[in-house]
Amino acid sequence: MKRIFLIISIVGILLLIPAIAMQFTTEVNWSKSDFFIAGTLLLGTGLVLDFVIRKVKTSPLKIGMCIGIILALFVIWAELAVGIFGTPFAGS
Repeated sequence: MKRIFLIISIVGILLLIPAIAMQFTTEVNWSKSDFFIAGTLLLGTGLVLDFVIRKVKTSPLKIGMCIGIILALFVIWAELAVGIFGTPFAGS
């Protein structure tokens, strides 16, 4: 239970960064759906990382899986932000 609370807290703190930036600049312009999608991605990634850390026994496999999960998050985030692959998923 403490781990889930910690993950949710970290996601909330990370989402505060663009929320605060929006108060000071017009260059950051997130909608409610942007916050929802970012929160879902971050929370999902945190929960999957927690699951891998708890369930996978061997360190090399655990590290490899965690790196893969984080890379997947970055690729999805970049695709949603700027459409690096030009998929309809990103609105391209």
